[in-house]
Amino acid sequence: MKAVITVVGKDMVGILARVSAACAEMNANVLEVTQSILDGYFCMVMVVDISKVDTGVEGLDAHIKTAVPDMVIHVMHEDIFNSMHRI
Repeated sequence: MKAVITVVGKDMVGILARVSAACAEMNANVLEVTQSILDGYFCMVMVVDISKVDTGVEGLDAHIKTAVPDMVIHVMHEDIFNSMHRI
């Protein structure tokens, strides 16, 4: 099972570290990451393995939002993400 995490907000030091640490605390393994800085805004997409997350996607979402409150964060199950982006 996988989830897609998006993170957007004003760039600052340590965003990737904070999100990654929050994932590790919930037993979500980071599989892939892409990030960029667009005109001072940090933009990141992560794919994480959530098969060992006890609280499900909702619990992971809440935990990351608590750990990184100054960013806009969305955590979505891979199946829902794929359904939303299917033509």
